[in-house]
Amino acid sequence: MLDVRRLLLLRDLSVLGTIAAVAKARSFSTAAVSQQLSTLEREAKAQLLDRTTNRVVLTPAGEALVAHAERLAVELDEIEAALARDRDEPSGTLRLAVFPSAARAVVPDALAKMSVRYPGIEIQLTEELPASSVPRLRAGEFDVVLLHSYDLLPATGSAGVRQVLVHTEPMWLVRPSGAEDADPRDVDWVSDQPGSECREVLVRWCAAAGFAPRIRHQVSDFAVALSLVAAGGGHALIPRLGVPALSDGVVAGPVPGPALGRRIFAAHRDGSGRHPLVEAAVEVFTEVFAELG
Repeated sequence: MLDVRRLLLLRDLSVLGTIAAVAKARSFSTAAVSQQLSTLEREAKAQLLDRTTNRVVLTPAGEALVAHAERLAVELDEIEAALARDRDEPSGTLRLAVFPSAARAVVPDALAKMSVRYPGIEIQLTEELPASSVPRLRAGEFDVVLLHSYDLLPATGSAGVRQVLVHTEPMWLVRPSGAEDADPRDVDWVSDQPGSECREVLVRWCAAAGFAPRIRHQVSDFAVALSLVAAGGGHALIPRLGVPALSDGVVAGPVPGPALGRRIFAAHRDGSGRHPLVEAAVEVFTEVFAELG
């Protein structure tokens, strides 16, 4: 009979991409993970991994086995949720991952609300971008993660992950005071690094208006971007959560033309939606975001 824990390690490899990442997620050594996967191959009587390249990849047999392991992972989550629902009150450790602007804007209130309403829940918070938090959610390192999706960009989704919409916010055009009437074609811009979602939104928004933005400063931190705008360094497109308060020298408001926004989701694994810890997190985040207006 195949060992369930080894099957889940194979599935983790398909999600996280490397044996080193699996080892880190499971607090194993890389040698131990490799040994367990080799044992699984002997149990399955099939080659599951191609080790001839620089990166270990799944064979067709490995991919087929991962598909079964995915269903098994969902069922195990459902079993854990059912057992947890038999307890009187939600209790245990809730592992959250949130992106930076949400961490600043809503997480303090959410944690305070949760500690009062659910004193039996111990929260472990990690600030992490969705690109890395989603694979870790799927691998079981997190229970709930906050994700975002921008207008003008393709909808994002991940196998095995369910997203609950908790907030919709506008993208704001942030400008130096006195430059409210400046033509966007003629100004410098402050934006994120190439390949980032915010950068791509800016590029596509400008392209729809018939021009390419003249990006002068490249920064990832919204607070730094606001400071640069205040100093006259350019204009910026920033989600409303990234503009908690306007400093002197800055004006901000919705972009001209068609509405442009960002949606925020609380995401969990397919099988864990009825777990009391997950339900508590989704409930509280929904309330806190609603209070923002």
